[in-house]
Amino acid sequence: MFYYVYILQSQKDGSLYIGYSADLKVRLKQHNNGKSSATKPHRPYKLVFYEAFLNKVDAENREKYLKSGYGRRSIRKILEKYLGGVA
Repeated sequence: MFYYVYILQSQKDGSLYIGYSADLKVRLKQHNNGKSSATKPHRPYKLVFYEAFLNKVDAENREKYLKSGYGRRSIRKILEKYLGGVA
């Protein structure tokens, strides 16, 4: 089983959301269907990046890092590299 750390971008306002899940497809549907109060106002979302981990603790730690100040800077670098930046 894999655990995924993912970054979603709101197609409404460009904001980013970071999370982790064991089932990325289901979780993305939940976000877009308004099942998460944190993301409901900014729907719809598109998946812009994800990483897979074999260990749940590693995924949780990566999510916490990406939500930190240094992690947010890392996200910008990741998205610039793969997407040419964020909206």
